[in-house]
Amino acid sequence: MDAVPNTTPFSLLAERWQPSAATVKRAAFAALVMSVVIVVTGGAVRLTASGLGCTTWPRCTDESLTPTAEMGFHGVVEFANRMLTYVLSAAVGWAILAARCHRPWRHGLTRLGWAQFWLVMSNAVLGGITVLTGLNPYTVALHLIAAMALVWVATLMWERSKEGDGPARPLVAEPIKRLGYVLVGVIGLLVAAGTLVTGAGHHPGTPKDNKMVPRIPLDYDRLAQAHADLAFVSIGLSIAVIFVFAAVKAPPAAKARARELLAGLLLQGVIGFVQYFTDVPELLVGLHMLGATLIWIAALRIPLALRTRDAAPVTAGAPAARTPEAAAV
Repeated sequence: MDAVPNTTPFSLLAERWQPSAATVKRAAFAALVMSVVIVVTGGAVRLTASGLGCTTWPRCTDESLTPTAEMGFHGVVEFANRMLTYVLSAAVGWAILAARCHRPWRHGLTRLGWAQFWLVMSNAVLGGITVLTGLNPYTVALHLIAAMALVWVATLMWERSKEGDGPARPLVAEPIKRLGYVLVGVIGLLVAAGTLVTGAGHHPGTPKDNKMVPRIPLDYDRLAQAHADLAFVSIGLSIAVIFVFAAVKAPPAAKARARELLAGLLLQGVIGFVQYFTDVPELLVGLHMLGATLIWIAALRIPLALRTRDAAPVTAGAPAARTPEAAAV
């Protein structure tokens, strides 16, 4: 008796829709863009003092799923940010389906898409915990770090969508690869330090006359100085990477990305100093958060330019493009 192929909704869809490689790239890029948008809009919630615009979670109030007229502007801002999570989920879902239905099936990209989905879900729960704990600064910081983890995976998926699925092949010596990873680690520490500055800083996420929101009990000026020191280390290391890449004749893409990172760090440093000496106005803080996200992406892309992936070898006896798969997702 012939075995019945193991089918799933995904495999059935893959029989009827085979997106092009360009569509997979666009889907991965859309997920990355939305991951950046959710970071910026999350910052806008805090900077407009709308962090408790919805007083509970997952509903906006104990009696209503949506904000009421009495909640005003702050309720609308907080609820709108929650609704953007669904747009982000849709973008991630498109990326998953595009990778799954492409021929040949992009197994690695599909896994990265699902990793984004679970990060979105976990961050939604963290956002709820943040509201239920009255904007505890440590959960706020963890919420942002989780969002940056989402940006990390989305960046990796986007870059991988432009490559083949074969084994990674290094384009530089091992010490140069490690230097790229060190640079990413330092930038990661810089971003994490920024969350501590936020937790001790001037924008708790509620109106300034609300004294109930806790802050990180560390001196704000000292934290800001430590954050600035890490910025100087990051700039110095970026300059060193540029010279090392030139000396070892690294791939042109890696050189260009290192220069882009340095330019972003310098601009971000200017914004940071101006906001510090102007009592951290909301607009500059928002720009600083956007800049931090873009710098994180720029740093992550550098090690990815130090290796390449060819197309995966075709396995003998592999099924034709339009035949049912034997394996489920």
